[in-house]
Amino acid sequence: MELAIHNIDGKDTGRKISLKDTIFGIVPNDHAIYLDTKHFLASNRQGTHKSKERGEIAGSTRKIKRQKGTGTARAGSIKNPLFRGGGRVFGPSPRFYGFKLNRKVKQLARKSALSYKASTNNIIVLEDFSLEAPKTKEMIKIGANLNIGKKKSIFVLPEQNKTIYLSSRNAEGVEVITAGELNTYAIMKASTLVLTESAVDVLQSTLEN
Repeated sequence: MELAIHNIDGKDTGRKISLKDTIFGIVPNDHAIYLDTKHFLASNRQGTHKSKERGEIAGSTRKIKRQKGTGTARAGSIKNPLFRGGGRVFGPSPRFYGFKLNRKVKQLARKSALSYKASTNNIIVLEDFSLEAPKTKEMIKIGANLNIGKKKSIFVLPEQNKTIYLSSRNAEGVEVITAGELNTYAIMKASTLVLTESAVDVLQSTLEN
């Protein structure tokens, strides 16, 4: 498939770029998208939750009352989980939530997500551009020229550009990411995917292998 290349003024440059059907035109695999999204979100969890069990509670180890004759249940420790201030039974402990996912499944998921965006005409190809200085107004203006508005949009660059990143940081609904960092979750979350010319080349060379 072919898409027109626009400039930052939102005008058609008269040039077109070819998107490979093996990447932007496949039959989407919903399960692969689910697995890759789940993998991304799970890997980003901190997993630092912790509660103290009875062996970690500070307190006396003295038997708190005699075994028999009290008319109540026997109790041997103030750290008993049944008592207020006692340890927690099977409480959360630090752990890593991530899991292994095959590289081919990840690639299939990204291709499926890109194909969804292409089939709904939510991909815009922008000619390579740069900004002289970090200005949020410039990124807002570019979004307005491309009729993106305040919808969630992702600008995909071939490599890191600090000026463009700083310009987008305070722009509502705008995120800047490199082609190497683009993931399935980011693609599906965005309403519009804005790819620069060079980023298309990087994506296609990465995903076709």
